[in-house]
Amino acid sequence: MSKVVEVSRLTKSYGNVTAIHEVTFSLEADKIYGLLGRNGAGKTTIMHILTAQLFATSGEMKVFGEEPYENNRVLSQICFIKESQKYPDNYRIIDVLKVAAMLFPNWDAGFANLLLEDFRLPLKRKVKKLSRGMLSAVGIVVGLASRAPLTIFDEPYLGLDAVARGLFYDRLIEDYALHPRTVLLSTHLIDEVSRILEHVMVIDNGKLIINEDAEVLRGRAFTVVGLSSAVEAFTEGRTVIDRESFGGLVSITVMGHLDARDKKEAQELGLEIAPVSLQQLIVHLTNGKADRKAVDAR
Repeated sequence: MSKVVEVSRLTKSYGNVTAIHEVTFSLEADKIYGLLGRNGAGKTTIMHILTAQLFATSGEMKVFGEEPYENNRVLSQICFIKESQKYPDNYRIIDVLKVAAMLFPNWDAGFANLLLEDFRLPLKRKVKKLSRGMLSAVGIVVGLASRAPLTIFDEPYLGLDAVARGLFYDRLIEDYALHPRTVLLSTHLIDEVSRILEHVMVIDNGKLIINEDAEVLRGRAFTVVGLSSAVEAFTEGRTVIDRESFGGLVSITVMGHLDARDKKEAQELGLEIAPVSLQQLIVHLTNGKADRKAVDAR
């Protein structure tokens, strides 16, 4: 597959503070990526650099094979929907869509109108009078209808209820199937988006700690529950990323895969084995309790 984004050892510092540190990754064409991590981990900094809104301190970056800074050929192929998208005070929703139609070569006005109906957005209302959820919905409409070859959403659904968020996921998948492009989603609602992500990148304290296909990650860890002595014996030598005690019982989450022999041993010891969701895995790896070798064993 062709590379839409290629980043090598990207670093961004503000004085003595390093927001991102030697981050290396690539984004392939026509794939849905998740950029995940805690608040302040460096996700938004990366997105701002990719879209030429910030300069990196060091490292190399190519978007569509070129430097994106002051490069209209590149920037016209990118749609970046920010968490706190700003519009002029006098703009109505219809004005936002008119500007979007001029900015994005692949703009689909018919699809935009369908999305407006889906999210029940009043065309003539001023953007500054919209609720938080409606403002998010406007961003979603622009991001999806732009059909930009690289579409980036930074927490695109703040203020939206579960029904509206589900509508966003459904419309994204439906349109992606018809019009493939590279989509980068940054979100804290990991369980909700996990079903649509093809590849996951996790940033923690400015460093890229996970860069894997989502399907691989879904089977990367498991939790063992049972009597403390039995669980400790079963998990000895394994990479532990979380541990909780309940009286004589203990729950230990470990990195690794279970084979048939492991499952048989666990059954003989009277242990319960539970899969770890993508969200649980990321929480365990970024909450500061997992040791460094657990992250390195990803």
